[in-house]
Amino acid sequence: MLRKEEKKSLTRLALLSVGWGVGLDRFYDGKTRDGFLSLIGWSLVFGSLMWLSPCEYSAEAKTMVDSGPDPLIIAPLAFGLYGVILVVRKGFRLLRQFETAED
Repeated sequence: MLRKEEKKSLTRLALLSVGWGVGLDRFYDGKTRDGFLSLIGWSLVFGSLMWLSPCEYSAEAKTMVDSGPDPLIIAPLAFGLYGVILVVRKGFRLLRQFETAED
């Protein structure tokens, strides 16, 4: 059987791996403000990536594709990369917490 600390770290790791974009792990920890901030932040990152990336299905697709990518796309890519680094770092911290759980 798993000990209480191991169960808690596995639950948080599962919530992180499934619901990192909506902050499920933070809502589970009782940090509602952080959960809403995570939800807003990832929505802004994904929304701005969709808005700034050229769409091939629009009427002006030929001119948009020929003009190249928007240089403003660097900002949401940087924020998204930073967020992914934070998620991976938290995942490794939870794995270490599971590994070092005491009896």
